[in-house]
Amino acid sequence: MRIISLKPGHDGTIAALDASAGELLYSYESEKDSFPRYSPINPTTILDAVGRLDAIPDVIAIGGWTKTGFTSDSPVAAGYKGISQGSEVVGEKTIFGKKVHFYSSTHERSHLWASYGMSPFPAGMPCYALIWEGALGDFYEIDEHLQVVHLGQVMTTPGNKYAFLYALADSKFTLPKGQLRDEDPGKLMALCAYGQSRTPDLDEKSLIDFLLPRHSILRSLSKDDLRDSPYYNIGVTHQKFTNLAKRVSDAIFHSFHTFAKKKLTKGFPLLIAGGCGLNCEWNRRWVETNLFSDVFIPPCPNDAGSAIGTAVDAMRHFTGNAKIKWNVYSGQPFELDQIDLTGLEVYPLDYGQVASALLNNKVIGWIQGNCEIGPRALGNRSILAAPFSKATHERLNRIKNRESFRPIAPVCLEEDVSLHFDLARPSPYMLLFQKVLDSRLEAITHVDGTARAQTVSRAQNPGLFQVLTSFKAKSGVGVLCNTSLNFNGTGFINRASDVLTYARAAGLDGFAINDTFYLLKPTPCT
Repeated sequence: MRIISLKPGHDGTIAALDASAGELLYSYESEKDSFPRYSPINPTTILDAVGRLDAIPDVIAIGGWTKTGFTSDSPVAAGYKGISQGSEVVGEKTIFGKKVHFYSSTHERSHLWASYGMSPFPAGMPCYALIWEGALGDFYEIDEHLQVVHLGQVMTTPGNKYAFLYALADSKFTLPKGQLRDEDPGKLMALCAYGQSRTPDLDEKSLIDFLLPRHSILRSLSKDDLRDSPYYNIGVTHQKFTNLAKRVSDAIFHSFHTFAKKKLTKGFPLLIAGGCGLNCEWNRRWVETNLFSDVFIPPCPNDAGSAIGTAVDAMRHFTGNAKIKWNVYSGQPFELDQIDLTGLEVYPLDYGQVASALLNNKVIGWIQGNCEIGPRALGNRSILAAPFSKATHERLNRIKNRESFRPIAPVCLEEDVSLHFDLARPSPYMLLFQKVLDSRLEAITHVDGTARAQTVSRAQNPGLFQVLTSFKAKSGVGVLCNTSLNFNGTGFINRASDVLTYARAAGLDGFAINDTFYLLKPTPCT
């Protein structure tokens, strides 16, 4: 049985499962190949995805959504909210003259079943699940029979509250009520490092008490409603605002942690899903609570993983199985179109040569195989650089056209992670904060002394493992800077001609595509 699943709305994604084998075939994200970030499904993605299948699938699955973006409005298919049996839609559709099963379940369920289906815990092991994202902030329990119990809502719209806070301080934000920017939560997470964890002062407490209990943000609040707030257009890097950001972040986590301590007492593993699962500080804090036997966050906890979750839910409905085999490099294949070699030195890929270039402070694009699924560059669509200099950090943010307060993440040999970071477990998807123990790693050390490392083993990513091993042989350190290879505001670059355009425009020194290494010749001075 083949299942193809489509996620409507922002972060549009198409995933395919072989339900007979319980295996993810692929997950295509519409923003990849330099489409705008958070893109809905487009015709190119559809054609590329269906072209990978050798026959019409047996099941077409559509993730629940809404027509306007507000969770309580007119539903698309099964709609946004609901976990109970009966919240799904089951029927038939005719596709190219063939009758196929049709299945739809809610967006809420897509997060739940993505985290469960991708988790390493065996079938039949009960789990807790936390879904926290733009709209939802809820805990659940999944029992050994795949029955789901809603344990309670902690807070509505935690993700939107996080985004609203950044907008409040940013004088460039002028969108009307009902609109927020998807990229702002990640920026606020970076700014929290500049704040201090202390008891909120009166201004901070007043805003926390106003914002956190509020049922809705998009519908009920606009930025101009808080024109009299001391934080209105104060500037996102102002110390008074970064302190507020840290204390609001702490207050949100505290609300969920307090609920979990009271209600989640059986010691089951915790699954984390929803866009707030990209908050690496919160993830680390969940691990350190010791409330759970383990914590799992998939590499695509945000809506980029929703198509996978709906496909898993459909598989569960038709087969009774809700566990899948998967690989993080299950995205789109790279398009090796023709490029103009003028101004390029071309070599067969040699890991030692790449490591020497990196040690000589060259910044290198690194492209191998299929795209990563999810928003983190995990070594197949990455920009690599040596980790030793603050100047490298500054250069990478200029290359990425990003704010100077944004951190640069490291990638590290898994076997060496405890030498450089206070981490005693693998972190293959770059989803946990760590304290940096090695003072040499200035380029990847954030202002608060933390980093968001990806760990790499030979089995996980052989090519990136070889680069790190060669760099360690030359420098003594198996760590590199690792940031995503993308034009500003778009998904990962996925074709050779775009790589070359980006390298020349952004100022990369070279790039590797599969088994070929390209260095840009220096431009002659005039």
